[in-house]
Amino acid sequence: MTCASCVNRVERKLGKLPGVTATVNLPLENARVSVPESITDEQLLETVAAAGYQAQVHRNEQQNHDHGGMKHVDHGNLRNRVIFSLIFTVPLFIISMIPGAQFPHWGWAALALSTPVVFYGAWPFHKAAAVNARHLSSTMDTLVSIGVLAAYFFSVFELFRNPTMTSHTGGGMHDHSLYFETAGVVATFLLVGRYLEDRAKNRASDALKSLLNLGAKDAVVLRNGTEERIPADQLNPGDHFVVRPGEKIATDGIVRQGASAIDTSLLTGESVPQRVGEGDEVTGATVNTSGRLVIETTRVGSETTLAQMGRLVSEAQSGKAPIARLADRISSVFVPIVLIIAVVTFLAWWLFSNDMLAAFTAAVAVLVIACPCALGLATPIGLMVGTGRGAQLGILIRGPEVLEDTRKLDTIVLDKTGTVTTGVMSYLGTEATKGVNPDRVLALAGAVEHHSEHPIAQAIAGAAAKIGPLAEVSDFDSDPGGGVKGIIEGHKIVVGRYSWLESEGTTLDEAAMQKLHEAEASGATAILVSVDSKFVGVISVADKVKDSSAKAISQLQQRGLRVMLLTGDNIQVARKVASEVGIKTEDVFAGVFPADKAHTISKLQAEGKVVAMVGDGVNDAPALAQADLGIAMGSGTDVAIQAAEITLMGNDLAQVHEAIALSEKTLSTIKTNLFWAFAYNTAGIPIAALGLLNPMIAGAAMAASSILVVLNSLRLRSFGK
Repeated sequence: MTCASCVNRVERKLGKLPGVTATVNLPLENARVSVPESITDEQLLETVAAAGYQAQVHRNEQQNHDHGGMKHVDHGNLRNRVIFSLIFTVPLFIISMIPGAQFPHWGWAALALSTPVVFYGAWPFHKAAAVNARHLSSTMDTLVSIGVLAAYFFSVFELFRNPTMTSHTGGGMHDHSLYFETAGVVATFLLVGRYLEDRAKNRASDALKSLLNLGAKDAVVLRNGTEERIPADQLNPGDHFVVRPGEKIATDGIVRQGASAIDTSLLTGESVPQRVGEGDEVTGATVNTSGRLVIETTRVGSETTLAQMGRLVSEAQSGKAPIARLADRISSVFVPIVLIIAVVTFLAWWLFSNDMLAAFTAAVAVLVIACPCALGLATPIGLMVGTGRGAQLGILIRGPEVLEDTRKLDTIVLDKTGTVTTGVMSYLGTEATKGVNPDRVLALAGAVEHHSEHPIAQAIAGAAAKIGPLAEVSDFDSDPGGGVKGIIEGHKIVVGRYSWLESEGTTLDEAAMQKLHEAEASGATAILVSVDSKFVGVISVADKVKDSSAKAISQLQQRGLRVMLLTGDNIQVARKVASEVGIKTEDVFAGVFPADKAHTISKLQAEGKVVAMVGDGVNDAPALAQADLGIAMGSGTDVAIQAAEITLMGNDLAQVHEAIALSEKTLSTIKTNLFWAFAYNTAGIPIAALGLLNPMIAGAAMAASSILVVLNSLRLRSFGK
């Protein structure tokens, strides 16, 4: 594929298959296709072939980017054609354009020099034009091929009609009607442009390629007590493998032995290594910096975090931003219209000036200047570089439409636990009712909470485990945002917030309410405990605000965004956190149940606000999906990440600001590209039709326009540096 017309043609052909939708990406040279089960791979490939192209089926991103042999061969072939064409074009240009370099019958030398360029150098253009013509279609290659062949054969006709045309020397540049140099120079310029464009496109996709190549190539697995080195892709869930200092972690897993610091900068953009120990989850492709670790494999292959990152980035690069639809609509009719304009230009000049040479020159210039290469590259090349750079910074943008969403944002809602705060709860103490041992209250609560993954539950269970072994629990049940319950030694234990205990038949007297208010007034999160529907005590836990949160929130506010805090915690805790990070009291939503978080977002939307939601937990997923823009912290759950449009692989709130800034910068770059592409064609065609543009200059300008679009996009690679 070479231009927007090619993209449109392939999409249109695939879209005619029942139930098939396809999005074609020009710089990546791929199509992401959704198909019903009734459509086979062979049908897809046959349809692409019927459109005049060839394709192969890839089902994962690593395969898609590793299978680049054919493309590299084409890249080398293109370089050889450029060198070959330059060898012939330079002397052709000199003898055709410089009178002092001309000799008797130099026109025949020009014919000899231009022929290899026209038929070997420009062969890719002619071949593509012929294939499209056979399918009653036209693309940018059609314009180039017609322009180059018209200039060549017109010159051949003139030379054979008047063989003595260049028998003399010393004449002026316009004392002849030969355009061999136009054919040769235009073909060579466009070949050089395509070669440079191809190299730049390869650089543009480097970010994704480097991301996919981050993974370790092998692993030291423990088998029957001995260490054995195997390829990393042969690891299976449940395998235990050893990672020594300085080595990459082969795949996602859980630390079973040892403690160390893990450098996650390659995936998350965070420069400070993270401490890990037994029971902590680790991600494949990160680097072990100090101690020896034994890790149990949890996810392999396409299920790993690295593979999911690659899939998200590739999906974003293969998608289409709403702004690109205009380019698609124009490209579908662009080439036929240009062909008509070129014919009209030729006829108008010939009829009104009776100068066939001027008519021919103007028509060829129209054909060459109009090639819509830049139009086809404007959006996908910007997306490719922007999303690739985001991946390097630990920012995964799910799709191109996200770029438009970030531009309209005016409100951003932050979940508290794990987003603004560390999410690591600390046990502060237990207040028991009169006659009840506080350690007994903690032990009962800890035994039940041990079965929950919630940060509060883990803090309580951890504190209880220090007292002694946790009791056996039966009939365990939990309510998201409410609490947990279970049976211990025949007694019903209920642990959680006041409303949860109340729904389970526990009522609080005045003394109990006093203990609850005292705990909350201190800024702690109060967890109530009842045994057989009788209140027995309150456990206090607290969360720490992340060091970077206040600065990040200030940056968001400076962008003109209204920042709000959303939490299931009590109002005192929420206001205390809000005051630490600079959020106004009236912008705090406290005591919100998980099921109501999405409703809170929809209420803001009903007020006309465009809302982004930032969260990391399972209970944030509905709100992330409801928001105009969902942003999931990568330290959170898969459910949250799947519900979000932007995923941050780190747990630093500063990445939220960086993600929005990158999205806006990428959208701005795409708009600049499209403006240049439209302005170039809009201005170039009438100038050429008026006879004010030499075809050789038109060829150089056309090649330059594509390169300019790619280079403008490559500036995104320096974002954040």
